[in-house]
Amino acid sequence: MSDASKQRPKWRWLRILGTTITCLAILGASAAAVVVINKTEPTAQQVNATRKSSALVDTITAERGTYSPQLVVLGTVEPAQDITLGPRISGQVVELSPEFIPGGMVSKGDLLLRIDPSDFENAVSISNSELLQKEALWEIEQARQRLAVKELEMLQDTIDDTNRGLVLREPQIASIKAEMAAAKASLERAQLDLDRTEVTAPFDAQILTQSVNIGSQVRPGDELARLIGVDEYWIMAAVPIRTLRWIQFPKTSEDGTSTEGSKVILRNTDAWGPDAQREGRVARLIGTLDQQTRLARVLITVADPLGRESDAPPLILDTLIETQIEGKEINDVIRLPRDYVRDQDTVWVMKEEQLEIRETQVVFRDAEYAYIREGIEEGEDIVTTTLATVADGVGLRKITDDEESNEETVDSDETEETTE
Repeated sequence: MSDASKQRPKWRWLRILGTTITCLAILGASAAAVVVINKTEPTAQQVNATRKSSALVDTITAERGTYSPQLVVLGTVEPAQDITLGPRISGQVVELSPEFIPGGMVSKGDLLLRIDPSDFENAVSISNSELLQKEALWEIEQARQRLAVKELEMLQDTIDDTNRGLVLREPQIASIKAEMAAAKASLERAQLDLDRTEVTAPFDAQILTQSVNIGSQVRPGDELARLIGVDEYWIMAAVPIRTLRWIQFPKTSEDGTSTEGSKVILRNTDAWGPDAQREGRVARLIGTLDQQTRLARVLITVADPLGRESDAPPLILDTLIETQIEGKEINDVIRLPRDYVRDQDTVWVMKEEQLEIRETQVVFRDAEYAYIREGIEEGEDIVTTTLATVADGVGLRKITDDEESNEETVDSDETEETTE
């Protein structure tokens, strides 16, 4: 065996010994590091731990009072007066008013169109002539009767009662009276037909449609135009049945005192913009439910719907419009935004820096608020912040002004970093 092969086991043992010493050194250094870290670890303070466990919340103060709920529903604009105008005689249209066009505004009694009056004027002349003839015959017959009376005075002893009427021409007098009455009626009818050649507006109205022009032949039953009254419009609003008891309908008491219906605010942001509004009044309850929605229907009246006497924006027929009905006053309740009334009508109350989950009695809800009769006392703090952990006794702490400003600063810093 050579000298090189004899020296290999010796070097192998030296390597193993060196590796062992290195591992022991590493283990010793790690143990020393752990000891140092344990000795320098900070001690947790009980005060800070307790403070961090309380949730930061915003609150509002409960106020008890009298409030009027606001019922916000949609309504459809309808005309209060809506007629289809037609002629009552036959003839040719010879004249039209400049306002007799779609959108035209007319007042009561204004001439809309004229039907050719020639034939009707001729009929009036003929009837008048016939009446004059009958009146002349009446004068003649009266003269004959006066002469017969004188003759009867001379022959009164020889004329019996049966023939007395014949002598005094009573049958002739009755016949002439009947003929004269018929002539008067014929003249009145002819004059009435002549008057009907002028078609006038029955009320202050707007022309929606116009169906004839000069030269058109018309007869009874034809449609001349559609007219809408402009003094008042109706709005048909659909409301849930449960809200009817909070709506004030007009009524008259036994002593004659009248009560107006609930005030209604109307809005149409598409047509009027966000700030414009109109005012109406609840007039009556329609006695049937809407067959599709099963909602009750309430009739609202709006005076001067086209704003002719004011600067109010005009209503547009057949449009959907937002109606805000002011309900009857609810006494002795606390009003809270609906979002602060939680599941099963519970409200989160902060009392002695702890959370209390209160069951409440909600009298009514409108689109924005809930009106609470019982379960909350005036002056209590209502938690408005959404909590991750909800249970009675959870620690709460109100957000102070400094904390709010700090949160805003942090948010703004994060926004700047994100932007960068």
